[in-house]
Amino acid sequence: MTSAMLKAVANPLRRRITNVLNRLDHARAVDLAAELGVAANNISFHLRVLADAGLIEEAPEFARDRRDRVWKVSRIPALEVGNPEHPVEDEIAGAAFTQLIVDEHQDLVRRLIAWAPNYLQGREDVMRGTFQQRHIRLTREEFERVMGRVNEVFAEADEAHDKDGPESLYWQVDVIAADETI
Repeated sequence: MTSAMLKAVANPLRRRITNVLNRLDHARAVDLAAELGVAANNISFHLRVLADAGLIEEAPEFARDRRDRVWKVSRIPALEVGNPEHPVEDEIAGAAFTQLIVDEHQDLVRRLIAWAPNYLQGREDVMRGTFQQRHIRLTREEFERVMGRVNEVFAEADEAHDKDGPESLYWQVDVIAADETI
């Protein structure tokens, strides 16, 4: 991620905006304001910051007229904070973004744990989430190739999916991996 991207998405409200845009596929500032319970002018400011950072873009194909501004998330395969080849330029923004991701993940795990007993005991027969854990021995290079393939599979599924289908659902998928030294 560039420094501008990191600073933009490290803000909790802007992260919520991108999450809602991902779920809705596209939206106007007023739609986002209603969804998030925030004033539309405040949302508009944050939309400009996200757009300037390249995280979202206008979606004129969904506009009602030339003055109507509709937004969608830019298609970025995965948000990676940094690595040794591309270190984080702004350590504070990197830490803030990382904390947001951790908080979102913990919230997802809490929701999944609350739902799971209903499914496991047969009180609900629709799978709404899953928790899988795998253990595998790989070199770092092999692991990087596996993660690249995982991202390719998600991109292919997203491209092939009919977003207007009546059974279309928005799924949050968190993949966490750590080697034995962590």
